[in-house]
Amino acid sequence: MALKCGIVGLPNVGKSTLFNCLSNAKAQSANFPFCTIEPNVGVITVPDPRLNQLAEIVNPQNVIPTTVEIVDIAGLVKGASKGEGLGNKFLGNIRETDAILHVLRCFEDGNVVHVDGSVDPIRDKEVIDMELQLKDLETVEARGMKAKKAAKTGDKDAVKAVDFYQKVVRALEGGNSARSVDLEESEIPLMKELQLLTAKPVMYVCNVEESAVTTGNAHVEKVRALANDEGASVMIIGAAIEADIAELDDAEERQMFLSDIGLEEPGVAKLIREAYDLLQLQTYFTAGEKEVRAWTFPTGATAPQAAGVIHTDFQKGFIRAEVMKFDDFVSFGSEAAVKDAGKLSIQGKEYLVQDGDIMHFRFNV
Repeated sequence: MALKCGIVGLPNVGKSTLFNCLSNAKAQSANFPFCTIEPNVGVITVPDPRLNQLAEIVNPQNVIPTTVEIVDIAGLVKGASKGEGLGNKFLGNIRETDAILHVLRCFEDGNVVHVDGSVDPIRDKEVIDMELQLKDLETVEARGMKAKKAAKTGDKDAVKAVDFYQKVVRALEGGNSARSVDLEESEIPLMKELQLLTAKPVMYVCNVEESAVTTGNAHVEKVRALANDEGASVMIIGAAIEADIAELDDAEERQMFLSDIGLEEPGVAKLIREAYDLLQLQTYFTAGEKEVRAWTFPTGATAPQAAGVIHTDFQKGFIRAEVMKFDDFVSFGSEAAVKDAGKLSIQGKEYLVQDGDIMHFRFNV
């Protein structure tokens, strides 16, 4: 399941520094716009202590965590929707992602120039929002023109589509993102078809100085107020501090560093989990002597759909799922003990998989 989060933001807000910390890839960081010309892609493992607990009990040959792809996308400037700067490339790269991590500069530093001359995360956010909205407006208007032609021939589906497109256009022209549009059930497939940039889920990542990593600052509070109105999530991170943490190889030394600045874990670990949640993903496990493995599935998936994550044959030939709860497995200490305690359940095609389920699938093809 190749799921991608795109890191976006104006030049010099800390995107590439943050990406480096996330993936240990060395995207060039420099104090000028467009230092990231090609999108850098990192496959990031999702931190999950449950996987370690299972591995300690089972002692498998391999332990395989679940992953999310993080894409560091080139900086954006005003006019990108019309092709300014690297606009067309930037917008194309965003279209390929499933969710957006929007990095906002919330720190003051005279040594790092701001592309607009001053620090104002709300203004920065609006610049990117506007460019994405303008590009989406082009997409919807073009689709609307085609639908209108089809509607004139009496195509009932086209008539409904025209009404839907007009609703989206009104939202975009009003300075609102497509994700803010209230959709009727019949309109959900139409919205998915459009693949709009502003329909993607977004999390605002406030990049702050060291003194603000635990409490935030005035800039962060402004972002929080605005994000609250949108129903979007906000996370505080100090990219420069994370870069320092990433340089420490010794785990004990790293933990001491974290304690000194008031953190229990690196901010990037929390950010990865938040990104996973943003994509509405959950994890189930398979556990055996050969491997203990985490598998990604979309929230609300049925047992056959979750089985299909392993292999399409598992979904096609699904018979049943044997399910153990994580807490039961840890408490009883083995699969045999879970069975003896009557805690292993047999589930059919209608079962909705829960986060943390340990599963075995029975199937035939």
